Amino acid sequence: MTASAHRPELLAPDSLAAHSGVVSESEHSALRADIRRLSTMLGQSLAHQAGDELLQLVEEVRKLARENPDAVTERLAGLDTGTAVTLARAFSQYFQLANVAEQLHRSRELRELRPADRRPLHTVMERLAGDADHEAVQEVLARAQLRPVFTAHPTEASRQSVLAILRRVADGLDQQASDAELGALVDLLWQTDEIRPGRPTVLDEARNVAWFMERLGTMTVPDLVGEFEAEAIAHGFEVPADSRPLTLGVWVGGDRDGNPNVTPDVTREVLELYSDRALRIHGGLVDQLIGELSISTKVMGVSEELRGALARDRRALPAVHDRFIRLNQFEPYRLKLSYIAAKLENTRTRIAEKGRHVPGVDYLGVADYLADLGVVDRSLRGHLGARIAGGTLARALRSARALGLHLAELDIREHGQKHHDALGAIYDSLGELDRPYAELSRDERRELLSKELQGNRPLIRRHYGLPEAARTVIATFDMLHEVQHEFGPEVARTYIVSMCQDVDDILAVAVLARESYMVELKSDPRSSVDLVPLFETVEELSQAGHLLEGLLSDPGYRQHVRNRGDLQEIMLGYSDSNKGAGITSSQWEIHRAQRQLRDTAARFGVRLRLFHGRGGSVGRGGGPAGEAIASAPFGSVDATMKLTEQGEVISDKYSLPTLAHDNLEILLAAMLDASVLHTESRWPDDTLARWDEAMTCVSEAGKKAYRELVGDPRLPEFFTAATPVDELGRLNVGSRPSKRPGADPSLDDLRAIPWVFGWTQTRMVVPGWFGLGSGLRAAREAGYGDVLDEMRAWAFFANLLGNVEMTLAKTDLRIAQYYVSTLVEPGQQELFERIRTEHARTLREVLSLTGDSVLLERHPVLRNTLSVRNGYLEPLHHLQVELLAQRRKSGAGDEDLERALLLTINGIAAGMKNTG
Repeated sequence: MTASAHRPELLAPDSLAAHSGVVSESEHSALRADIRRLSTMLGQSLAHQAGDELLQLVEEVRKLARENPDAVTERLAGLDTGTAVTLARAFSQYFQLANVAEQLHRSRELRELRPADRRPLHTVMERLAGDADHEAVQEVLARAQLRPVFTAHPTEASRQSVLAILRRVADGLDQQASDAELGALVDLLWQTDEIRPGRPTVLDEARNVAWFMERLGTMTVPDLVGEFEAEAIAHGFEVPADSRPLTLGVWVGGDRDGNPNVTPDVTREVLELYSDRALRIHGGLVDQLIGELSISTKVMGVSEELRGALARDRRALPAVHDRFIRLNQFEPYRLKLSYIAAKLENTRTRIAEKGRHVPGVDYLGVADYLADLGVVDRSLRGHLGARIAGGTLARALRSARALGLHLAELDIREHGQKHHDALGAIYDSLGELDRPYAELSRDERRELLSKELQGNRPLIRRHYGLPEAARTVIATFDMLHEVQHEFGPEVARTYIVSMCQDVDDILAVAVLARESYMVELKSDPRSSVDLVPLFETVEELSQAGHLLEGLLSDPGYRQHVRNRGDLQEIMLGYSDSNKGAGITSSQWEIHRAQRQLRDTAARFGVRLRLFHGRGGSVGRGGGPAGEAIASAPFGSVDATMKLTEQGEVISDKYSLPTLAHDNLEILLAAMLDASVLHTESRWPDDTLARWDEAMTCVSEAGKKAYRELVGDPRLPEFFTAATPVDELGRLNVGSRPSKRPGADPSLDDLRAIPWVFGWTQTRMVVPGWFGLGSGLRAAREAGYGDVLDEMRAWAFFANLLGNVEMTLAKTDLRIAQYYVSTLVEPGQQELFERIRTEHARTLREVLSLTGDSVLLERHPVLRNTLSVRNGYLEPLHHLQVELLAQRRKSGAGDEDLERALLLTINGIAAGMKNTG
């Protein structure tokens, strides 16, 4: 078969170029015109606000960067910090304005490239109707659920005020606002402080992500769900009334792995915030319905069900009846909706005041709210009002099913060792074991915890108090149980165990969850929480199938999964696996892990939901998400999927409604396509075996080369000196520490985000490509040259090559040389030569496979875009090097210096459109 026969047409618009910017010459020309217009206005603002002298400095530095880059360093040497701040702001705001203009033109281009009959959902439904078994499609549509999970990021701390201004700039460009109107917004942007005065709290980060999620919940989510339903029906399928094809998830406020600032009280406060935003959306829709549904019983009848509901509401909420009965005596829909509005407001008040739920007065979870809307819907449809019901009421129902009363489901995450520490304190206080719990082997812990899980006794004697080491962990489980009863069961029902290495790590969580009444295996079997192992290192990933088999073989845990509907969620970690073994081995082991998990789950009769922990940058699993789904192993996508949307790229993907809609539509269409049309291999077994063999050779050699670099004892000092990663830990850019608690000066405990961040800021971008060149060369030398050429038709391999090619295009070792020569001791600079050598090797191997003479040769518009960006990035890099040198010489304490440094960090991140 040819490669084109295997490539889903619906994903073509999700190509590397379209993922990264505009792709047509015409739209690129229009974009350049808008950027020039905004750049001119920024120059005018700078001259007016900071003086002509500073504007001249900006222009001088920009010209030098284009004509004589080496001279920029000399020009910036000894620059006073006040001027440095202004210079950094000027170039950073250029990228903010350029990015928002690019977002607008991408959205315009998408409208032109994808008319209604070429939208991804239309295309996939057309294919499902023509190529798939009808019943199989129906079964997938009934279970379909895509959940993007929004996370915080330590370098994405944009204030809502700045985001709102940039959104107004985009609207102004789209609506052809005058220069005076746009100029006023640019002035406002210049006069707005883009940096918070202190380190953001978890609640600050929650407000930031809630800003995006509320806008998604208001427009994009109900719009897209409506299109999903319409396309399915148009192609002869039925959509169950309770279907939830798209929901939102969030980690901010629930991810406590290594973040001591996420306490049970903070989690509860964050849930109140998300709930408030959801109730605001629902309240707005109900108010709109009150205005619209003026139907009178003098003209049209209503259902007896509605009359009965109104009678019950009158008894529960007499004040609402007394207030509205005079006006709405013959308008029962308005009266019913007034009761619903009151219940929503009472729910907000109850949550804020931590009161008790009163049935009929407020809502506990979304079920009763949906029931109330359903009464209205059925009455309308039963009395010649089907078209009326298909308007705002249908939108309200979609919003309720997708958002619940919580906006987004909050995942809880904690490090696996925390649970063993807690259990150790509990068991040691009981004195039942012949030696301390910490001294037990994993097999011994597994046997102990399996027996405990299937027993009936309470392990914790709460009236005696909890051991100190167990209090925080138990408090988290207690809080989770409580919020399910205060906000509704769907508010937070996923508990992720990071650094999960064996079966005992999950059994430990199951035992602790049982102590907080969330897992019951004996009388009245039930469980209210999904327990999710997170496989993060290549070693864990390589054992993923074995570990899942061990879990599902345990009788107690198997009952727990049965309690949860025979669905097991597994999270795959892209960041730490990349940091530990390099991109090639990371991607290959994740691919193989999905195969193992698919096969193991099938043997046990369990459905699998994979949660992809992808970052924004390629070094952390980023790249076109639709392509990634299409390149997954056959049968590994089963109607449901979760994936992280990292803070660093949320603004790029979700700031404008068209882009948000397009991103989610691609994901949803790709998930449906893979679930129905990719359940069997697209290639013969012998072909896959040949490719697997070659890919394993590439992976092992790539991992060896990568680990030789990161294992060099000089690398920690080189990395710390050459990059601003050490400064990141000291600046006010995130609530989460950049290193895990108790971390030593080695790289082992440095988190993956700052690891990628540091390399990216300096333009070495090592995590995005290092090792692939050595791997490909080793495979050729081992006789796999023809096989590698053949593998370009394999979606997995093509996706890997495409993402690495993009990373190589963003890598600039000439700029990196400035960092190394200025900031790194001469004795350590040899490491940079090793990076140069592997870079040249990777570049040569990738171009050999693509058949191109230069990177991105097939994407000339994208190449041009990156070239233009580089001209503005160059001064920021030189300025950052100068500021790093000054800071390390003078030490901490100069607020202007630290502010200027943070501005360069944010500016480079904006210019490259990712950080870590």
